[in-house]
Formats: sequence, structure tokens, C-alpha cells
Amino acid sequence: MSHKVTTVWKEKMIFESDNPNGYQFNLGKSENSNDPYKPLGPKATMLSSLAACSGLDVVSIAEKMKTEFTDFKIEVEAELTDEHPRTYHTVLVDYYFYGSALDEKKIKKVVDLSVEKYCGVMEMFRQFSKVKTQIHFHHA
Repeated sequence: MSHKVTTVWKEKMIFESDNPNGYQFNLGKSENSNDPYKPLGPKATMLSSLAACSGLDVVSIAEKMKTEFTDFKIEVEAELTDEHPRTYHTVLVDYYFYGSALDEKKIKKVVDLSVEKYCGVMEMFRQFSKVKTQIHFHHA
């Protein structure tokens, strides 16, 4: 299996990219907060991809394990090297679960399966950075 994307320069520091499903989005850098392109920063997009990859795993595995939560979010924070090319050297992934009947043991297993076995983006990040994870439970 392979993926192919096409990225086209639009103007100034803005690029339009697609994904294998054909959806388009803008990447780049803008000094104007009202920029109609609303570009995503390429490095920050990598962090979003990491969160989405693991999040997809968590939701899918939790459903199979009949583990419920009413809300769930992932925050990813990363530190860049000082020297060019600036790359992420440390990444912290925080998982937040909300609900009235959270099974902490099952949820931990769900997250561990994503982190250690299924999330390919997580594994890619491990090739160039130190990845740490934390789970936070918020009982309603």
C-alpha cells in the first residue's frame, strides 16, 4: 500500500495539498491572521496527525472492548531543536478522558495498544524524537 499527495504552490508562502482521499487543505505560513487560505503550519500538522492517528485507534479499540467515555481529547506538545534543520526532539502526548463510569484499567490498556502496537505515526515519531504519554481521567 502506498499513499500519494500532490502539493501545489498557490502564492507567497501558501501551498495547497490533497490527501489520498482527494480532500484539499492549505499549508504554509501567513503573517495575516485574516488570510483567506488559513494555512496550517507543516510541523504543527505533524502533531495533529499524531493525535488523530492515535485517537482513531483509541476510539476503535475502546468500542471493541466495550469501554465507554463521554468525551475524549488529545493534546500534543513538542520541543524543537535549536539548530537547523529544526526537528522535534521531545514529544508529550496527553490523553484526556471524561465520563461518569470510566474504567481506568481498560482505558489504559486501550491507550497502550495504540501507543505500543497500532499507531504508525507514533512509531514514525519515535524514529527521531523521544515520545512520552500521559493519561488523565476526569470523572463526571
